[in-house]
Amino acid sequence: MSETPSADRVSFVTIDEGRDGQRLDNFLITHLKGVPRSRIYRIIRSGEVRVNKKRAKQTTRLASGDIVRVPPIRTAESEAPPKISDALAERLSRTLIYEDEHLFIFNKPAGLAVHGGSGVSLGLIEALRVLYPEERELELVHRLDRDTSGCIMVARRRGFLRRLQRLMQQGGVEKRYWLLCQGFKGKERRIEAPLLKLMQGNERVVRVSREGKPSVTDFRLLERLGGVSLVEATLGTGRTHQIRVHSQFGGFALLGDDKYGNDQGDRLLGELGVRRLCLHAHSLAFRHPLSERRVRVEAPLDEDFESILAALRRRSRS
Repeated sequence: MSETPSADRVSFVTIDEGRDGQRLDNFLITHLKGVPRSRIYRIIRSGEVRVNKKRAKQTTRLASGDIVRVPPIRTAESEAPPKISDALAERLSRTLIYEDEHLFIFNKPAGLAVHGGSGVSLGLIEALRVLYPEERELELVHRLDRDTSGCIMVARRRGFLRRLQRLMQQGGVEKRYWLLCQGFKGKERRIEAPLLKLMQGNERVVRVSREGKPSVTDFRLLERLGGVSLVEATLGTGRTHQIRVHSQFGGFALLGDDKYGNDQGDRLLGELGVRRLCLHAHSLAFRHPLSERRVRVEAPLDEDFESILAALRRRSRS
């Protein structure tokens, strides 16, 4: 890219191949490090940001050679990087489960957001940029909810990011999740229900709606644990909160889900003495976009999820 942002003058940034296909808002979030997301969305809406001299939406996909006008805006680029506690640094060092020259895959801890914002000062990607200062182009390939644990991919090169995201859009990345729920009947179920994102006050929620985007999840029973089931979910599409909403819609809400769960599940976890969203991104499988070899990675369950499983198994045997 041709120019860095300035606090006192307009800058014009030429998009290179590494940013080809990136959304305008995601480009600005990375380019204007330290600027709050709310401010970034405001300058897009106001028309202060232009692409090839024209107003653009936050969802506009940039192309190689595009020229983006960036208004004068103060960034935190010159400030010290965020502080990473020794405990978090040590924890993340143990969560790396796959690495090659283009890609990291981590077993994200439950409770850690994938990025900062919306009241969260530090997320996974910000922590990784501090822990790996030599990695100049780290970018999230996809997202996980803050309270979901498991496999998360982080690209080490922007060009590879786009390749892997295209592969995901084409259905070339198989994602399997493990979940604990109540009310799951039979051994296999497919939920096909369109999902619509809504705002309720300052909170984002997702509902089944005819106006929503087509969404498909396949569920398969792994183990019955009394009135609770350990279930594997395979995503046919990758919508926000998809597994959680499809489970609720199917009558088998996840344990520990404070947004789409129920009181019965809350009471059960209270009795077990462990509280967390019982959803874990268990495995990823895909053909590597560059080497062409088959990659399959599994993320071990964390201590809390394992302790809930162990307690349920003891109950079911008694």
